[in-house]
Amino acid sequence: MMDDAVLVLTAAAAGYLIGTFPTAVIVTRLVTRGEVDIRSVGSGNPGGLNTAQVVGKGWGAAVMIIDAAKGFVAGVIGWVIGGPDGAYAGATAAIAGHIFPVWSRFRGGKGVATSAGAVAAVFPAFFPIDAATAALGALGSKNAERAIQIACTVWIVASFVWWLGALPNLWGPEPTVALPISQTIGALLTLGKFYGSRRVSPDAAAGSGRGSRPARPSR
Repeated sequence: MMDDAVLVLTAAAAGYLIGTFPTAVIVTRLVTRGEVDIRSVGSGNPGGLNTAQVVGKGWGAAVMIIDAAKGFVAGVIGWVIGGPDGAYAGATAAIAGHIFPVWSRFRGGKGVATSAGAVAAVFPAFFPIDAATAALGALGSKNAERAIQIACTVWIVASFVWWLGALPNLWGPEPTVALPISQTIGALLTLGKFYGSRRVSPDAAAGSGRGSRPARPSR
């Protein structure tokens, strides 16, 4: 029993470290030859959308893909280390690592892409529903935060439905009680970051020099 707990904790630690990889920071520094720190321009969020606005849509898409890969890889590695519970722990910890990276004074992104990758790894049966819910929410509300609220609510409810109904989970681990626990934590981490960003956005905007948008690199 103790050995299992150690393996799950190890999986969570590995997932967290994977999640801390600063994709947007590295991409924007490489593209702009070190001239731009994505955390101090645009919205100040080190994520795919801000990267797209600052250095171009193609680079923003690349950041989103890599960030999603972090969640997926963390889930797979967690599974290898600690079995199904390790997979849930690793994937969820990757979301936490992306949002609260220790290397950047816990200033990370919002976790949307990383959570999508995590879902694809450990809750693949829900992944199409997740994508459809987020898209419909965005189209219906024209508000990213509202779309995330809807998607996260459906995400949490679905995890309980899959667990209680013992529904098939495609290539993911068996839906034990670890499924709703991990997915609820992941959803709350993402929602909490959105609420936190909303509270600090006026100060971040004042301190980031949003009026001086850097030029996009030549192609």
